[in-house]
Amino acid sequence: MNFAQLNAIFLVVAALIFATALWRSRKPYSVVMAASVSILVLVVLTVIFDNVMIASGLFDYGGHTLNGLRLGLAPIEDFAYPVGGALLLTGLWTLFARRETQ
Repeated sequence: MNFAQLNAIFLVVAALIFATALWRSRKPYSVVMAASVSILVLVVLTVIFDNVMIASGLFDYGGHTLNGLRLGLAPIEDFAYPVGGALLLTGLWTLFARRETQ
């Protein structure tokens, strides 16, 4: 199994949970904004820190498991985790948050 296949499984599960949260939410705009801001911040931090760590030689990726696209030195596959994590955690937070009674 390569990184793209593993990422696809993770992203599909995260997207399904996020979509369920949106469907059940009373304020879907707030949920989308929270996820969007989280994704933006996490992707920017991933670009910065992955490039620094790869350039300094802390780690590297096996080339045969990657598709070849990179942002700087960071492989594109590495960005599925912050995106999926933000979707998953925002979705779970929304689903399990205590609902206000009105």
